[in-house]
Amino acid sequence: MVPVSMIMASRLTAILGIRPNSPSPVKNETYECGMEALGGRWSQFNFRFYMYAILFVIFDVEVVFLYPWAAKFLQLELFALIEMGVFVSVLLVGLAYAWRKKDLEWG
Repeated sequence: MVPVSMIMASRLTAILGIRPNSPSPVKNETYECGMEALGGRWSQFNFRFYMYAILFVIFDVEVVFLYPWAAKFLQLELFALIEMGVFVSVLLVGLAYAWRKKDLEWG
């Protein structure tokens, strides 16, 4: 453990000692496709973007779980159908909850 940490420390020291250190105002600017940045560096996003992203990820993962089940649907027994029905029902309850809270409305 000690030799590994010594090697890592020596490599980190070498990397920090070799790199050029020439800060300038141009290097500290925000890069936007080769054009000068418009506005400040920090801007606050609307919370709705976050909610849409989370809901998209949740339902996108649902589709990932549905594909293997659909591929083997004819070979599975009744229990698998019931289990997937419960899974989809829980997701539909979540969708209804988001809809009722008006998280799916933009205005």
